[in-house]
Amino acid sequence: MEYIYASLLLHSAGKEISEESIKKVLEAAGIAVDEIRVKMIVAALKEVNIGDVIRQATTLAPAVPAQPTAAASTAPTQTGAKPSEEKKEEEKKEVSEEEISEGISALFG
Repeated sequence: MEYIYASLLLHSAGKEISEESIKKVLEAAGIAVDEIRVKMIVAALKEVNIGDVIRQATTLAPAVPAQPTAAASTAPTQTGAKPSEEKKEEEKKEVSEEEISEGISALFG
């Protein structure tokens, strides 16, 4: 993940995403650089427009969970969890693993 973060940081700063620049960012952060991973990320991002990918990712609206009925919102659930705790769990699960993997694969073409 550090290699992708370094690439995003360089993109955000308007710098070229090259092997040398990624190495410098990682070394500045105190991360041991793996030359093969650096080459792989640079090659994978060569044909990718990161700005478009970021815009596309931010336009995907997460699904809005259904509002609980009045009776369900006041009564505790069978597991004993309070409705507010249950709602927090639902909010955490909004983005599916499939959506995450699609987003990551979009970074690599």
